[in-house]
Amino acid sequence: MPGFIEAVHVSKSFHEQSVLKSVSFTVDEGAVVGLLGPNGAGKTTMIRLLNGVIVADSGSMIVGGYNPIESGHQIRSMCGILTDGAGLYFEMTGLENVEFFAKIYGAYNKNRIYSLLEEFELSEHMNKKVGLYSTGMKKRLGMIKALLHKPKMLFLDEPTNGLDPEGIRLVYEYVKKLNAQEGTTILLCSHILRQMEDVCHSFMFLENGRILEKGSKKELEEKYVKNVILKIETGLNIEGESWQGFRVNSGDPHMYEFELPNKESITPLLQKIAAESWIHHVEIENRDLESLYFTIRGDSHE
Repeated sequence: MPGFIEAVHVSKSFHEQSVLKSVSFTVDEGAVVGLLGPNGAGKTTMIRLLNGVIVADSGSMIVGGYNPIESGHQIRSMCGILTDGAGLYFEMTGLENVEFFAKIYGAYNKNRIYSLLEEFELSEHMNKKVGLYSTGMKKRLGMIKALLHKPKMLFLDEPTNGLDPEGIRLVYEYVKKLNAQEGTTILLCSHILRQMEDVCHSFMFLENGRILEKGSKKELEEKYVKNVILKIETGLNIEGESWQGFRVNSGDPHMYEFELPNKESITPLLQKIAAESWIHHVEIENRDLESLYFTIRGDSHE
């Protein structure tokens, strides 16, 4: 069954500089997929290609059954897009911006407009000119603009740039709710990996114009996590670099990192420690998304 988005061997260069190199991937309908990579990796170029704003040098793409080259307008009509600029009019108020774009989209609905302004905590600022908004407020207004017409697909390019922690929480909570309640397909581009872990169903790592790896977090863990680094806060007094046959690294008092061969070794180790002392905190250090990414990068450079 074909995906909602299909990209096959897509390449793009600007002024003889290769930005994307034979990129292929699939995004299923209703999925939230993170396209992750450093600045300059080609994430924004990929979004522009998928929306028919620019044309690939080679390869093929389908978005919601449409070819971006031939049917860019249809794709943009069914998609919501948030890019760094957001395309807002600074001399107009927040409310005037939202009303203007709602009418452009043929989706003017007063209740939805006010509901979104409330959702993203901009109701109190809707009558201020956007030029007076903070960077985070502009980003949140851009998010509202992308959602006005209830899109089937969302392209979010660095949606939390310039946001404070509360703004980041607002955006990602809404993304999760939108996907859960309406089944919206979402391609989420970012270089800040720790924010994406609880939002995306799967990930694609893009670097130097190529997809290094893709898969769910569980699939990536199974492939790349060879051992387990377990951080434990305990009253146990460990001297030396080993305990019960496990390698130990001690940092702060009562805080130890155990190197284990697999996750099955965790429970027996905790049982042994608990038999001798208290345990206040346990955390696997090397299976978060950021650790996985650097492991994948390291393997690709070997």
